[in-house]
Amino acid sequence: MSASRPSSDRPGQRELADAVAQMLPHLDPGASRADLAKTPERVARSLAYLTGGHGVDVKALLAGALFDSDSDEMVVVRDIEVYSLCEHHLLPFFGRAHVAYLPAGRIVGLSKLARVVDVFARRLQVQERMTTQIAGALEEVLRPQGVGVLIEAQHLCMMMRGVEKQNSSTVTSCMLGRFRSDLKTRQEFLALARR
Repeated sequence: MSASRPSSDRPGQRELADAVAQMLPHLDPGASRADLAKTPERVARSLAYLTGGHGVDVKALLAGALFDSDSDEMVVVRDIEVYSLCEHHLLPFFGRAHVAYLPAGRIVGLSKLARVVDVFARRLQVQERMTTQIAGALEEVLRPQGVGVLIEAQHLCMMMRGVEKQNSSTVTSCMLGRFRSDLKTRQEFLALARR
């Protein structure tokens, strides 16, 4: 299963569609109208896609794109789009991830960094956990000198309901290895991420 295109045909989809069908009359008094006839199946397919990251093995995803390298300079991929579902309200949050690492004998194909972000974003999530999961997975597989992950996101659970603050954004970071221990390394990454 691809991290960027998770399967929407998973076990339990029929049950999920049935649950949505039972929920609709509680959300809309006119739930029996023709416009909503296929909504349960559409919602089930959509949710399967949006949570398809649960079925992806990150180690296997990265294994095919590891290359020996003498490079020890920082690698940064900025502005990776992030779309996820808040596990508390099942409402979307979205934004950008900035991912960096300092190689230690090997590098990974650049697109794989974006795919790792997608793997963890395509789950019921909280931004804080997602940030550390991305960094931890890269550290475990690449064994670099350090990893830095910065995510800036807007949460519809804060914008559409509850506190209703449309201009709020949340920033989370995880710094491992030299990104944590070396202030210059951390500052270089943050400057590049926010450029």
